Amino acid sequence: MAAPSVRVTVDILAFAVHEGGLEILLVKRKYDPFKSSWALPGGFITEKDETLDAAAQRELVEETNVSNVYLEQLYSFGDKGRDPRGRVVTVSYLALLQEEELEIKASSDASGVAWWPVKELPALAFDHAAIIAYGLKRLKYKIEYTPAAFSLLPTKFTLRDLQIVYEAILGHEIDNRNFRKKFLGAGILRQLDETSQETSFRPARLYEFSEQDFEKLPDRPVFIF
Repeated sequence: MAAPSVRVTVDILAFAVHEGGLEILLVKRKYDPFKSSWALPGGFITEKDETLDAAAQRELVEETNVSNVYLEQLYSFGDKGRDPRGRVVTVSYLALLQEEELEIKASSDASGVAWWPVKELPALAFDHAAIIAYGLKRLKYKIEYTPAAFSLLPTKFTLRDLQIVYEAILGHEIDNRNFRKKFLGAGILRQLDETSQETSFRPARLYEFSEQDFEKLPDRPVFIF
């Protein structure tokens, strides 16, 4: 009896915070199935891909022009019927990016590429709406106990910048005083002798995240708001 044919794809959830909102990178499909629909960047692994990670990096470059980013394997989805081409298992990846530093460009099997607010997503191909919903849930959990949120910030940032990232991911406002107290008391931020001049308000103190201090903590802080 012949073994059933199962193919494997990779899909990338690339998030960024822009103008106070959480956005995700999507591509417009050039071919069927779901031609002209928006979808996550991704595609089938090939014999040339040494690893799943390599396949994810390749697909991200080919479809969006985004390269040299850290990708973290998120979860696998393989329910029957999720792909009209047959039984397809996809391995999803998470990327946290800074939108302003990227020059996105569609190529390969994508006819378009754009950042979309996660609260205003279009109709999506395959089961990508469910994959994004799962990714958002995991991202909210990650920023509670890991320094993941700092990947969405430049090296130097204000406390307000950091709070905006948390509010964008969590989807609600956070008490300013409580937020500042928790982070300043955690011992993982280094205050710089520099201030931000980018707003019309009074200059705000700049900070940087210290991964070294974070790793030295006897107990990991939990940032729940």
